[in-house]
Amino acid sequence: MEIKRKHTMHHSTILDADPDTVWAEVRDPMKVVKIVSGPAVKNVSWTEGGALERVPSRYDFTLVFNGGLVQQEVAGRNEVERSSTYRAVAPTMGIYDYAATIRVRPITNDPDRSYFEWSREFAITDDADPEVLDSVIAMMENQTNSVREHFAPPKK
Repeated sequence: MEIKRKHTMHHSTILDADPDTVWAEVRDPMKVVKIVSGPAVKNVSWTEGGALERVPSRYDFTLVFNGGLVQQEVAGRNEVERSSTYRAVAPTMGIYDYAATIRVRPITNDPDRSYFEWSREFAITDDADPEVLDSVIAMMENQTNSVREHFAPPKK
């Protein structure tokens, strides 16, 4: 499996919730997967003895559109700085060497809101299906919007 190209993505947004409220949800990858993927994933669960309070901890989920199994692991978490790093345990659909970090930061002049950032790095294999990869990259670009919408105040 020869690596074709490497990608680095960084997305950020302001959330309409305080940092503690946001962190209480996004520190849990089970909740993050459901927030950003909704019905596009199934069978989201901890595996191999993984659990929220254990780091490292393995979790898996299945992509509905193609049945692809995504195997990831929480590789690090910093409760004080509200950051969580996770990585792929195995390649999925041509994405290889995937690692990501989620961070939640306070906004000093607006304590009821948060700064949310999501950084990702991954490589793409030569044999990857370009159409699938394009859709996965587009999905990743939209996931920060899903987090923002999740914490948005109810529409009147």
